[in-house]
Amino acid sequence: MRGTMMKAIVLGAAAASLITVSAFGADLGPPITVPAAPPHFTWTGCYAGGQVGGGWGQKDLTDTVGALSAATGFPFAANINISGYMLGGQIGCDYQFASNWILGIEGAVSGGNIGGSTVIAVPAVAPGDTATFKDTTDLLTSVTARAGYAWDRWLVYAKGGAAWAGDKYDAFDVAGTYNFEGLENRFGWTAGAGIEWAFWDYWSVKLEYDYYGFGSRNVTFVDSTILMTSAPESVKQSVQVVKLGLNFHVWSGW
Repeated sequence: MRGTMMKAIVLGAAAASLITVSAFGADLGPPITVPAAPPHFTWTGCYAGGQVGGGWGQKDLTDTVGALSAATGFPFAANINISGYMLGGQIGCDYQFASNWILGIEGAVSGGNIGGSTVIAVPAVAPGDTATFKDTTDLLTSVTARAGYAWDRWLVYAKGGAAWAGDKYDAFDVAGTYNFEGLENRFGWTAGAGIEWAFWDYWSVKLEYDYYGFGSRNVTFVDSTILMTSAPESVKQSVQVVKLGLNFHVWSGW
């Protein structure tokens, strides 16, 4: 009898403890969940954006046939330092490897005015006569591959590929003997480097330097006077541009 009573007391105490613990747990509310860690940032994805830049370079004209000296056979050379601005846009895609190396491709186009002029004496035309040679690069386009290394939201990269330039040339003399104009679209190459920072959500900003090499080509100059209709002139050119760009990204997995 005594043992049976002790068992009843023990079982009753255990039941009371379970009821107390359950009630205490109910007062605490639902269990606390730990939020998942944010996804690791990646440069994998595609982007599009705009850019503004300042450019400079050199144009070297060699008048080997003497056309700009009024067909007198008096050749000359003109060297022009050019400078100006470019505005444009870019679109591209990147892939980030597990080792944080980046590979991508980008297309870009810019329009503006990078130009200059120089004055050269042409005594073969008339005593004291001078010729003015002007050049304007108003279009730069490129298709490039780029490779870089990322530190989280920072990316340092190099790029290189094909490039095209749109150019306009003018050559006229004070005496009004001739007024030449030349137009061309020239194929060449480009190489550059830059740094990019993904500063907020889908946006990044970049600073970039690009060199454009277009070599030497013959350009047909057409004269609007009755002296001469056209003549080939050799022009060598290169352009350098520093760009500040803003990109909107569609990140992989976002």
